[in-house]
Amino acid sequence: MSEKVNIRDANIDDLTRIVEIYNTSIPGRLATADLEEITVESRIAWFHEHNAERRPLWVLEENNNIVGWLSFQSFYGRPAYNGTAEISIYLDPSVQGKGFGKLLIKEAIANCPKLKIKTILAFVFGHNEPSIRLFETFSFEKWAHLPKIADMEGTERDLVILGKRVDNIS
Repeated sequence: MSEKVNIRDANIDDLTRIVEIYNTSIPGRLATADLEEITVESRIAWFHEHNAERRPLWVLEENNNIVGWLSFQSFYGRPAYNGTAEISIYLDPSVQGKGFGKLLIKEAIANCPKLKIKTILAFVFGHNEPSIRLFETFSFEKWAHLPKIADMEGTERDLVILGKRVDNIS
């Protein structure tokens, strides 16, 4: 990991790179349930659902190049769940396994109080052992196991919901 690493709020000009990174995860059938590449146009509304005050979308830069991103998504869309958010992390394949995922999760946890988030969730395929281990490093626990819920072109996959309570809300 370079010393020139920066996490910042994404802007609309970053969306092309965010989509490129996301699309690299599709062929491996490990990190997303999308089966075909997505387009920038298909993610414009998703991009605008994020805001720095409550549900940020961050990009991770190394040497001024975007190499990953993290998003906070509202859970279930009902007001009683406002203190709960799902986080998603995607990294360029060239930087996977180099500590960037840990950096993003650490930053997400640290920002939960100002975002008024008390509970964070991660939805991970059951066979995605590297991601499960990553979240377990930060004391996420398995809160749900949904067997064979995803059909990945003939291969059924489990979904695991990992959760963490963040108690230091101001």
